[in-house]
Amino acid sequence: MSTAMKITALRGEHVTLTAAADAFLATPRTANPNTHRAYASAIDRTIERLGRDRPLAEVTDAEVGHALAELWGASAPATWNRNRAAVTSWLTWCQTKKHWAAPSVPAEAERRKENADETRAVAKTTIHRLLSRRDIPLRERALWRMLYETAARAAEILALNVEDLDLEHRRAPVRSKGGATEWVYWDRGTAHLLPRLLRLPDGSARTHGPLFLSERRPVPARRPGPGDICPHTGRARLGYDRARVLLEKYAGLDLHQLRHSAATRLGDAEIPLQLIMGKTRHKNPRTAMRYVKPGAEAIAKVTEVLAPRRRTH
Repeated sequence: MSTAMKITALRGEHVTLTAAADAFLATPRTANPNTHRAYASAIDRTIERLGRDRPLAEVTDAEVGHALAELWGASAPATWNRNRAAVTSWLTWCQTKKHWAAPSVPAEAERRKENADETRAVAKTTIHRLLSRRDIPLRERALWRMLYETAARAAEILALNVEDLDLEHRRAPVRSKGGATEWVYWDRGTAHLLPRLLRLPDGSARTHGPLFLSERRPVPARRPGPGDICPHTGRARLGYDRARVLLEKYAGLDLHQLRHSAATRLGDAEIPLQLIMGKTRHKNPRTAMRYVKPGAEAIAKVTEVLAPRRRTH
């Protein structure tokens, strides 16, 4: 290590976890709002568990592993891998780009295997029953229906602001996974729920700020940036983790299953792959094919062809 790097590392001994997290989240790699939100959620919860004001150099690898296990050890492999990757990227950046003395994610907190689930597509009748249940709050019904009708990624829809909505044409621009701005479209179900979602107690409607809001106002210690606060209610933007937990609670599903199910329904209806890619905004046909495998209903219908012909007399 050069003399300059040693001096930089020495100075980094007094960098707190909060300061290190803020510095990382200000880099171009998290410039995409969806990426920033996902990384910030994982890193913020981790440093909250480790101690926000602790020096970065004093935290051990074992402590990082223990925090990850407490936060997401019992979660699905995809959830564990997503949050583990965010924390790993942050700590690696601290070490390689800033040359700060920083811990690493320990080897035992390894990435978990994500098994392909061929039953991820949910039957159309099951989704319709779910979205018509009266015991489910309006916000959840609007979010889930919008995810299904747009076939969009959950992070994209959760990042929407009220001023983004083109209610007349039933569409909104989203920042896609690759950073491009693209349109997503919804149908009558979502169009019916959105005005109710935007209505305020005094009868007026929200005009600016996050579309989907958390239940309560944020506490000062965890207050997000101004762009994630509703100017009408003071409530924060609904986070991915909370949205995920609620769908699991009510239906035993994960958020991506709504997108997957929508794409599968289109495939079952024999919609051309090019149009399905336009709807889901996949760029690679091979990737899109993974999501539009025939569903159980379509395969059951095809199976009828193999049955012996019925007698007509």
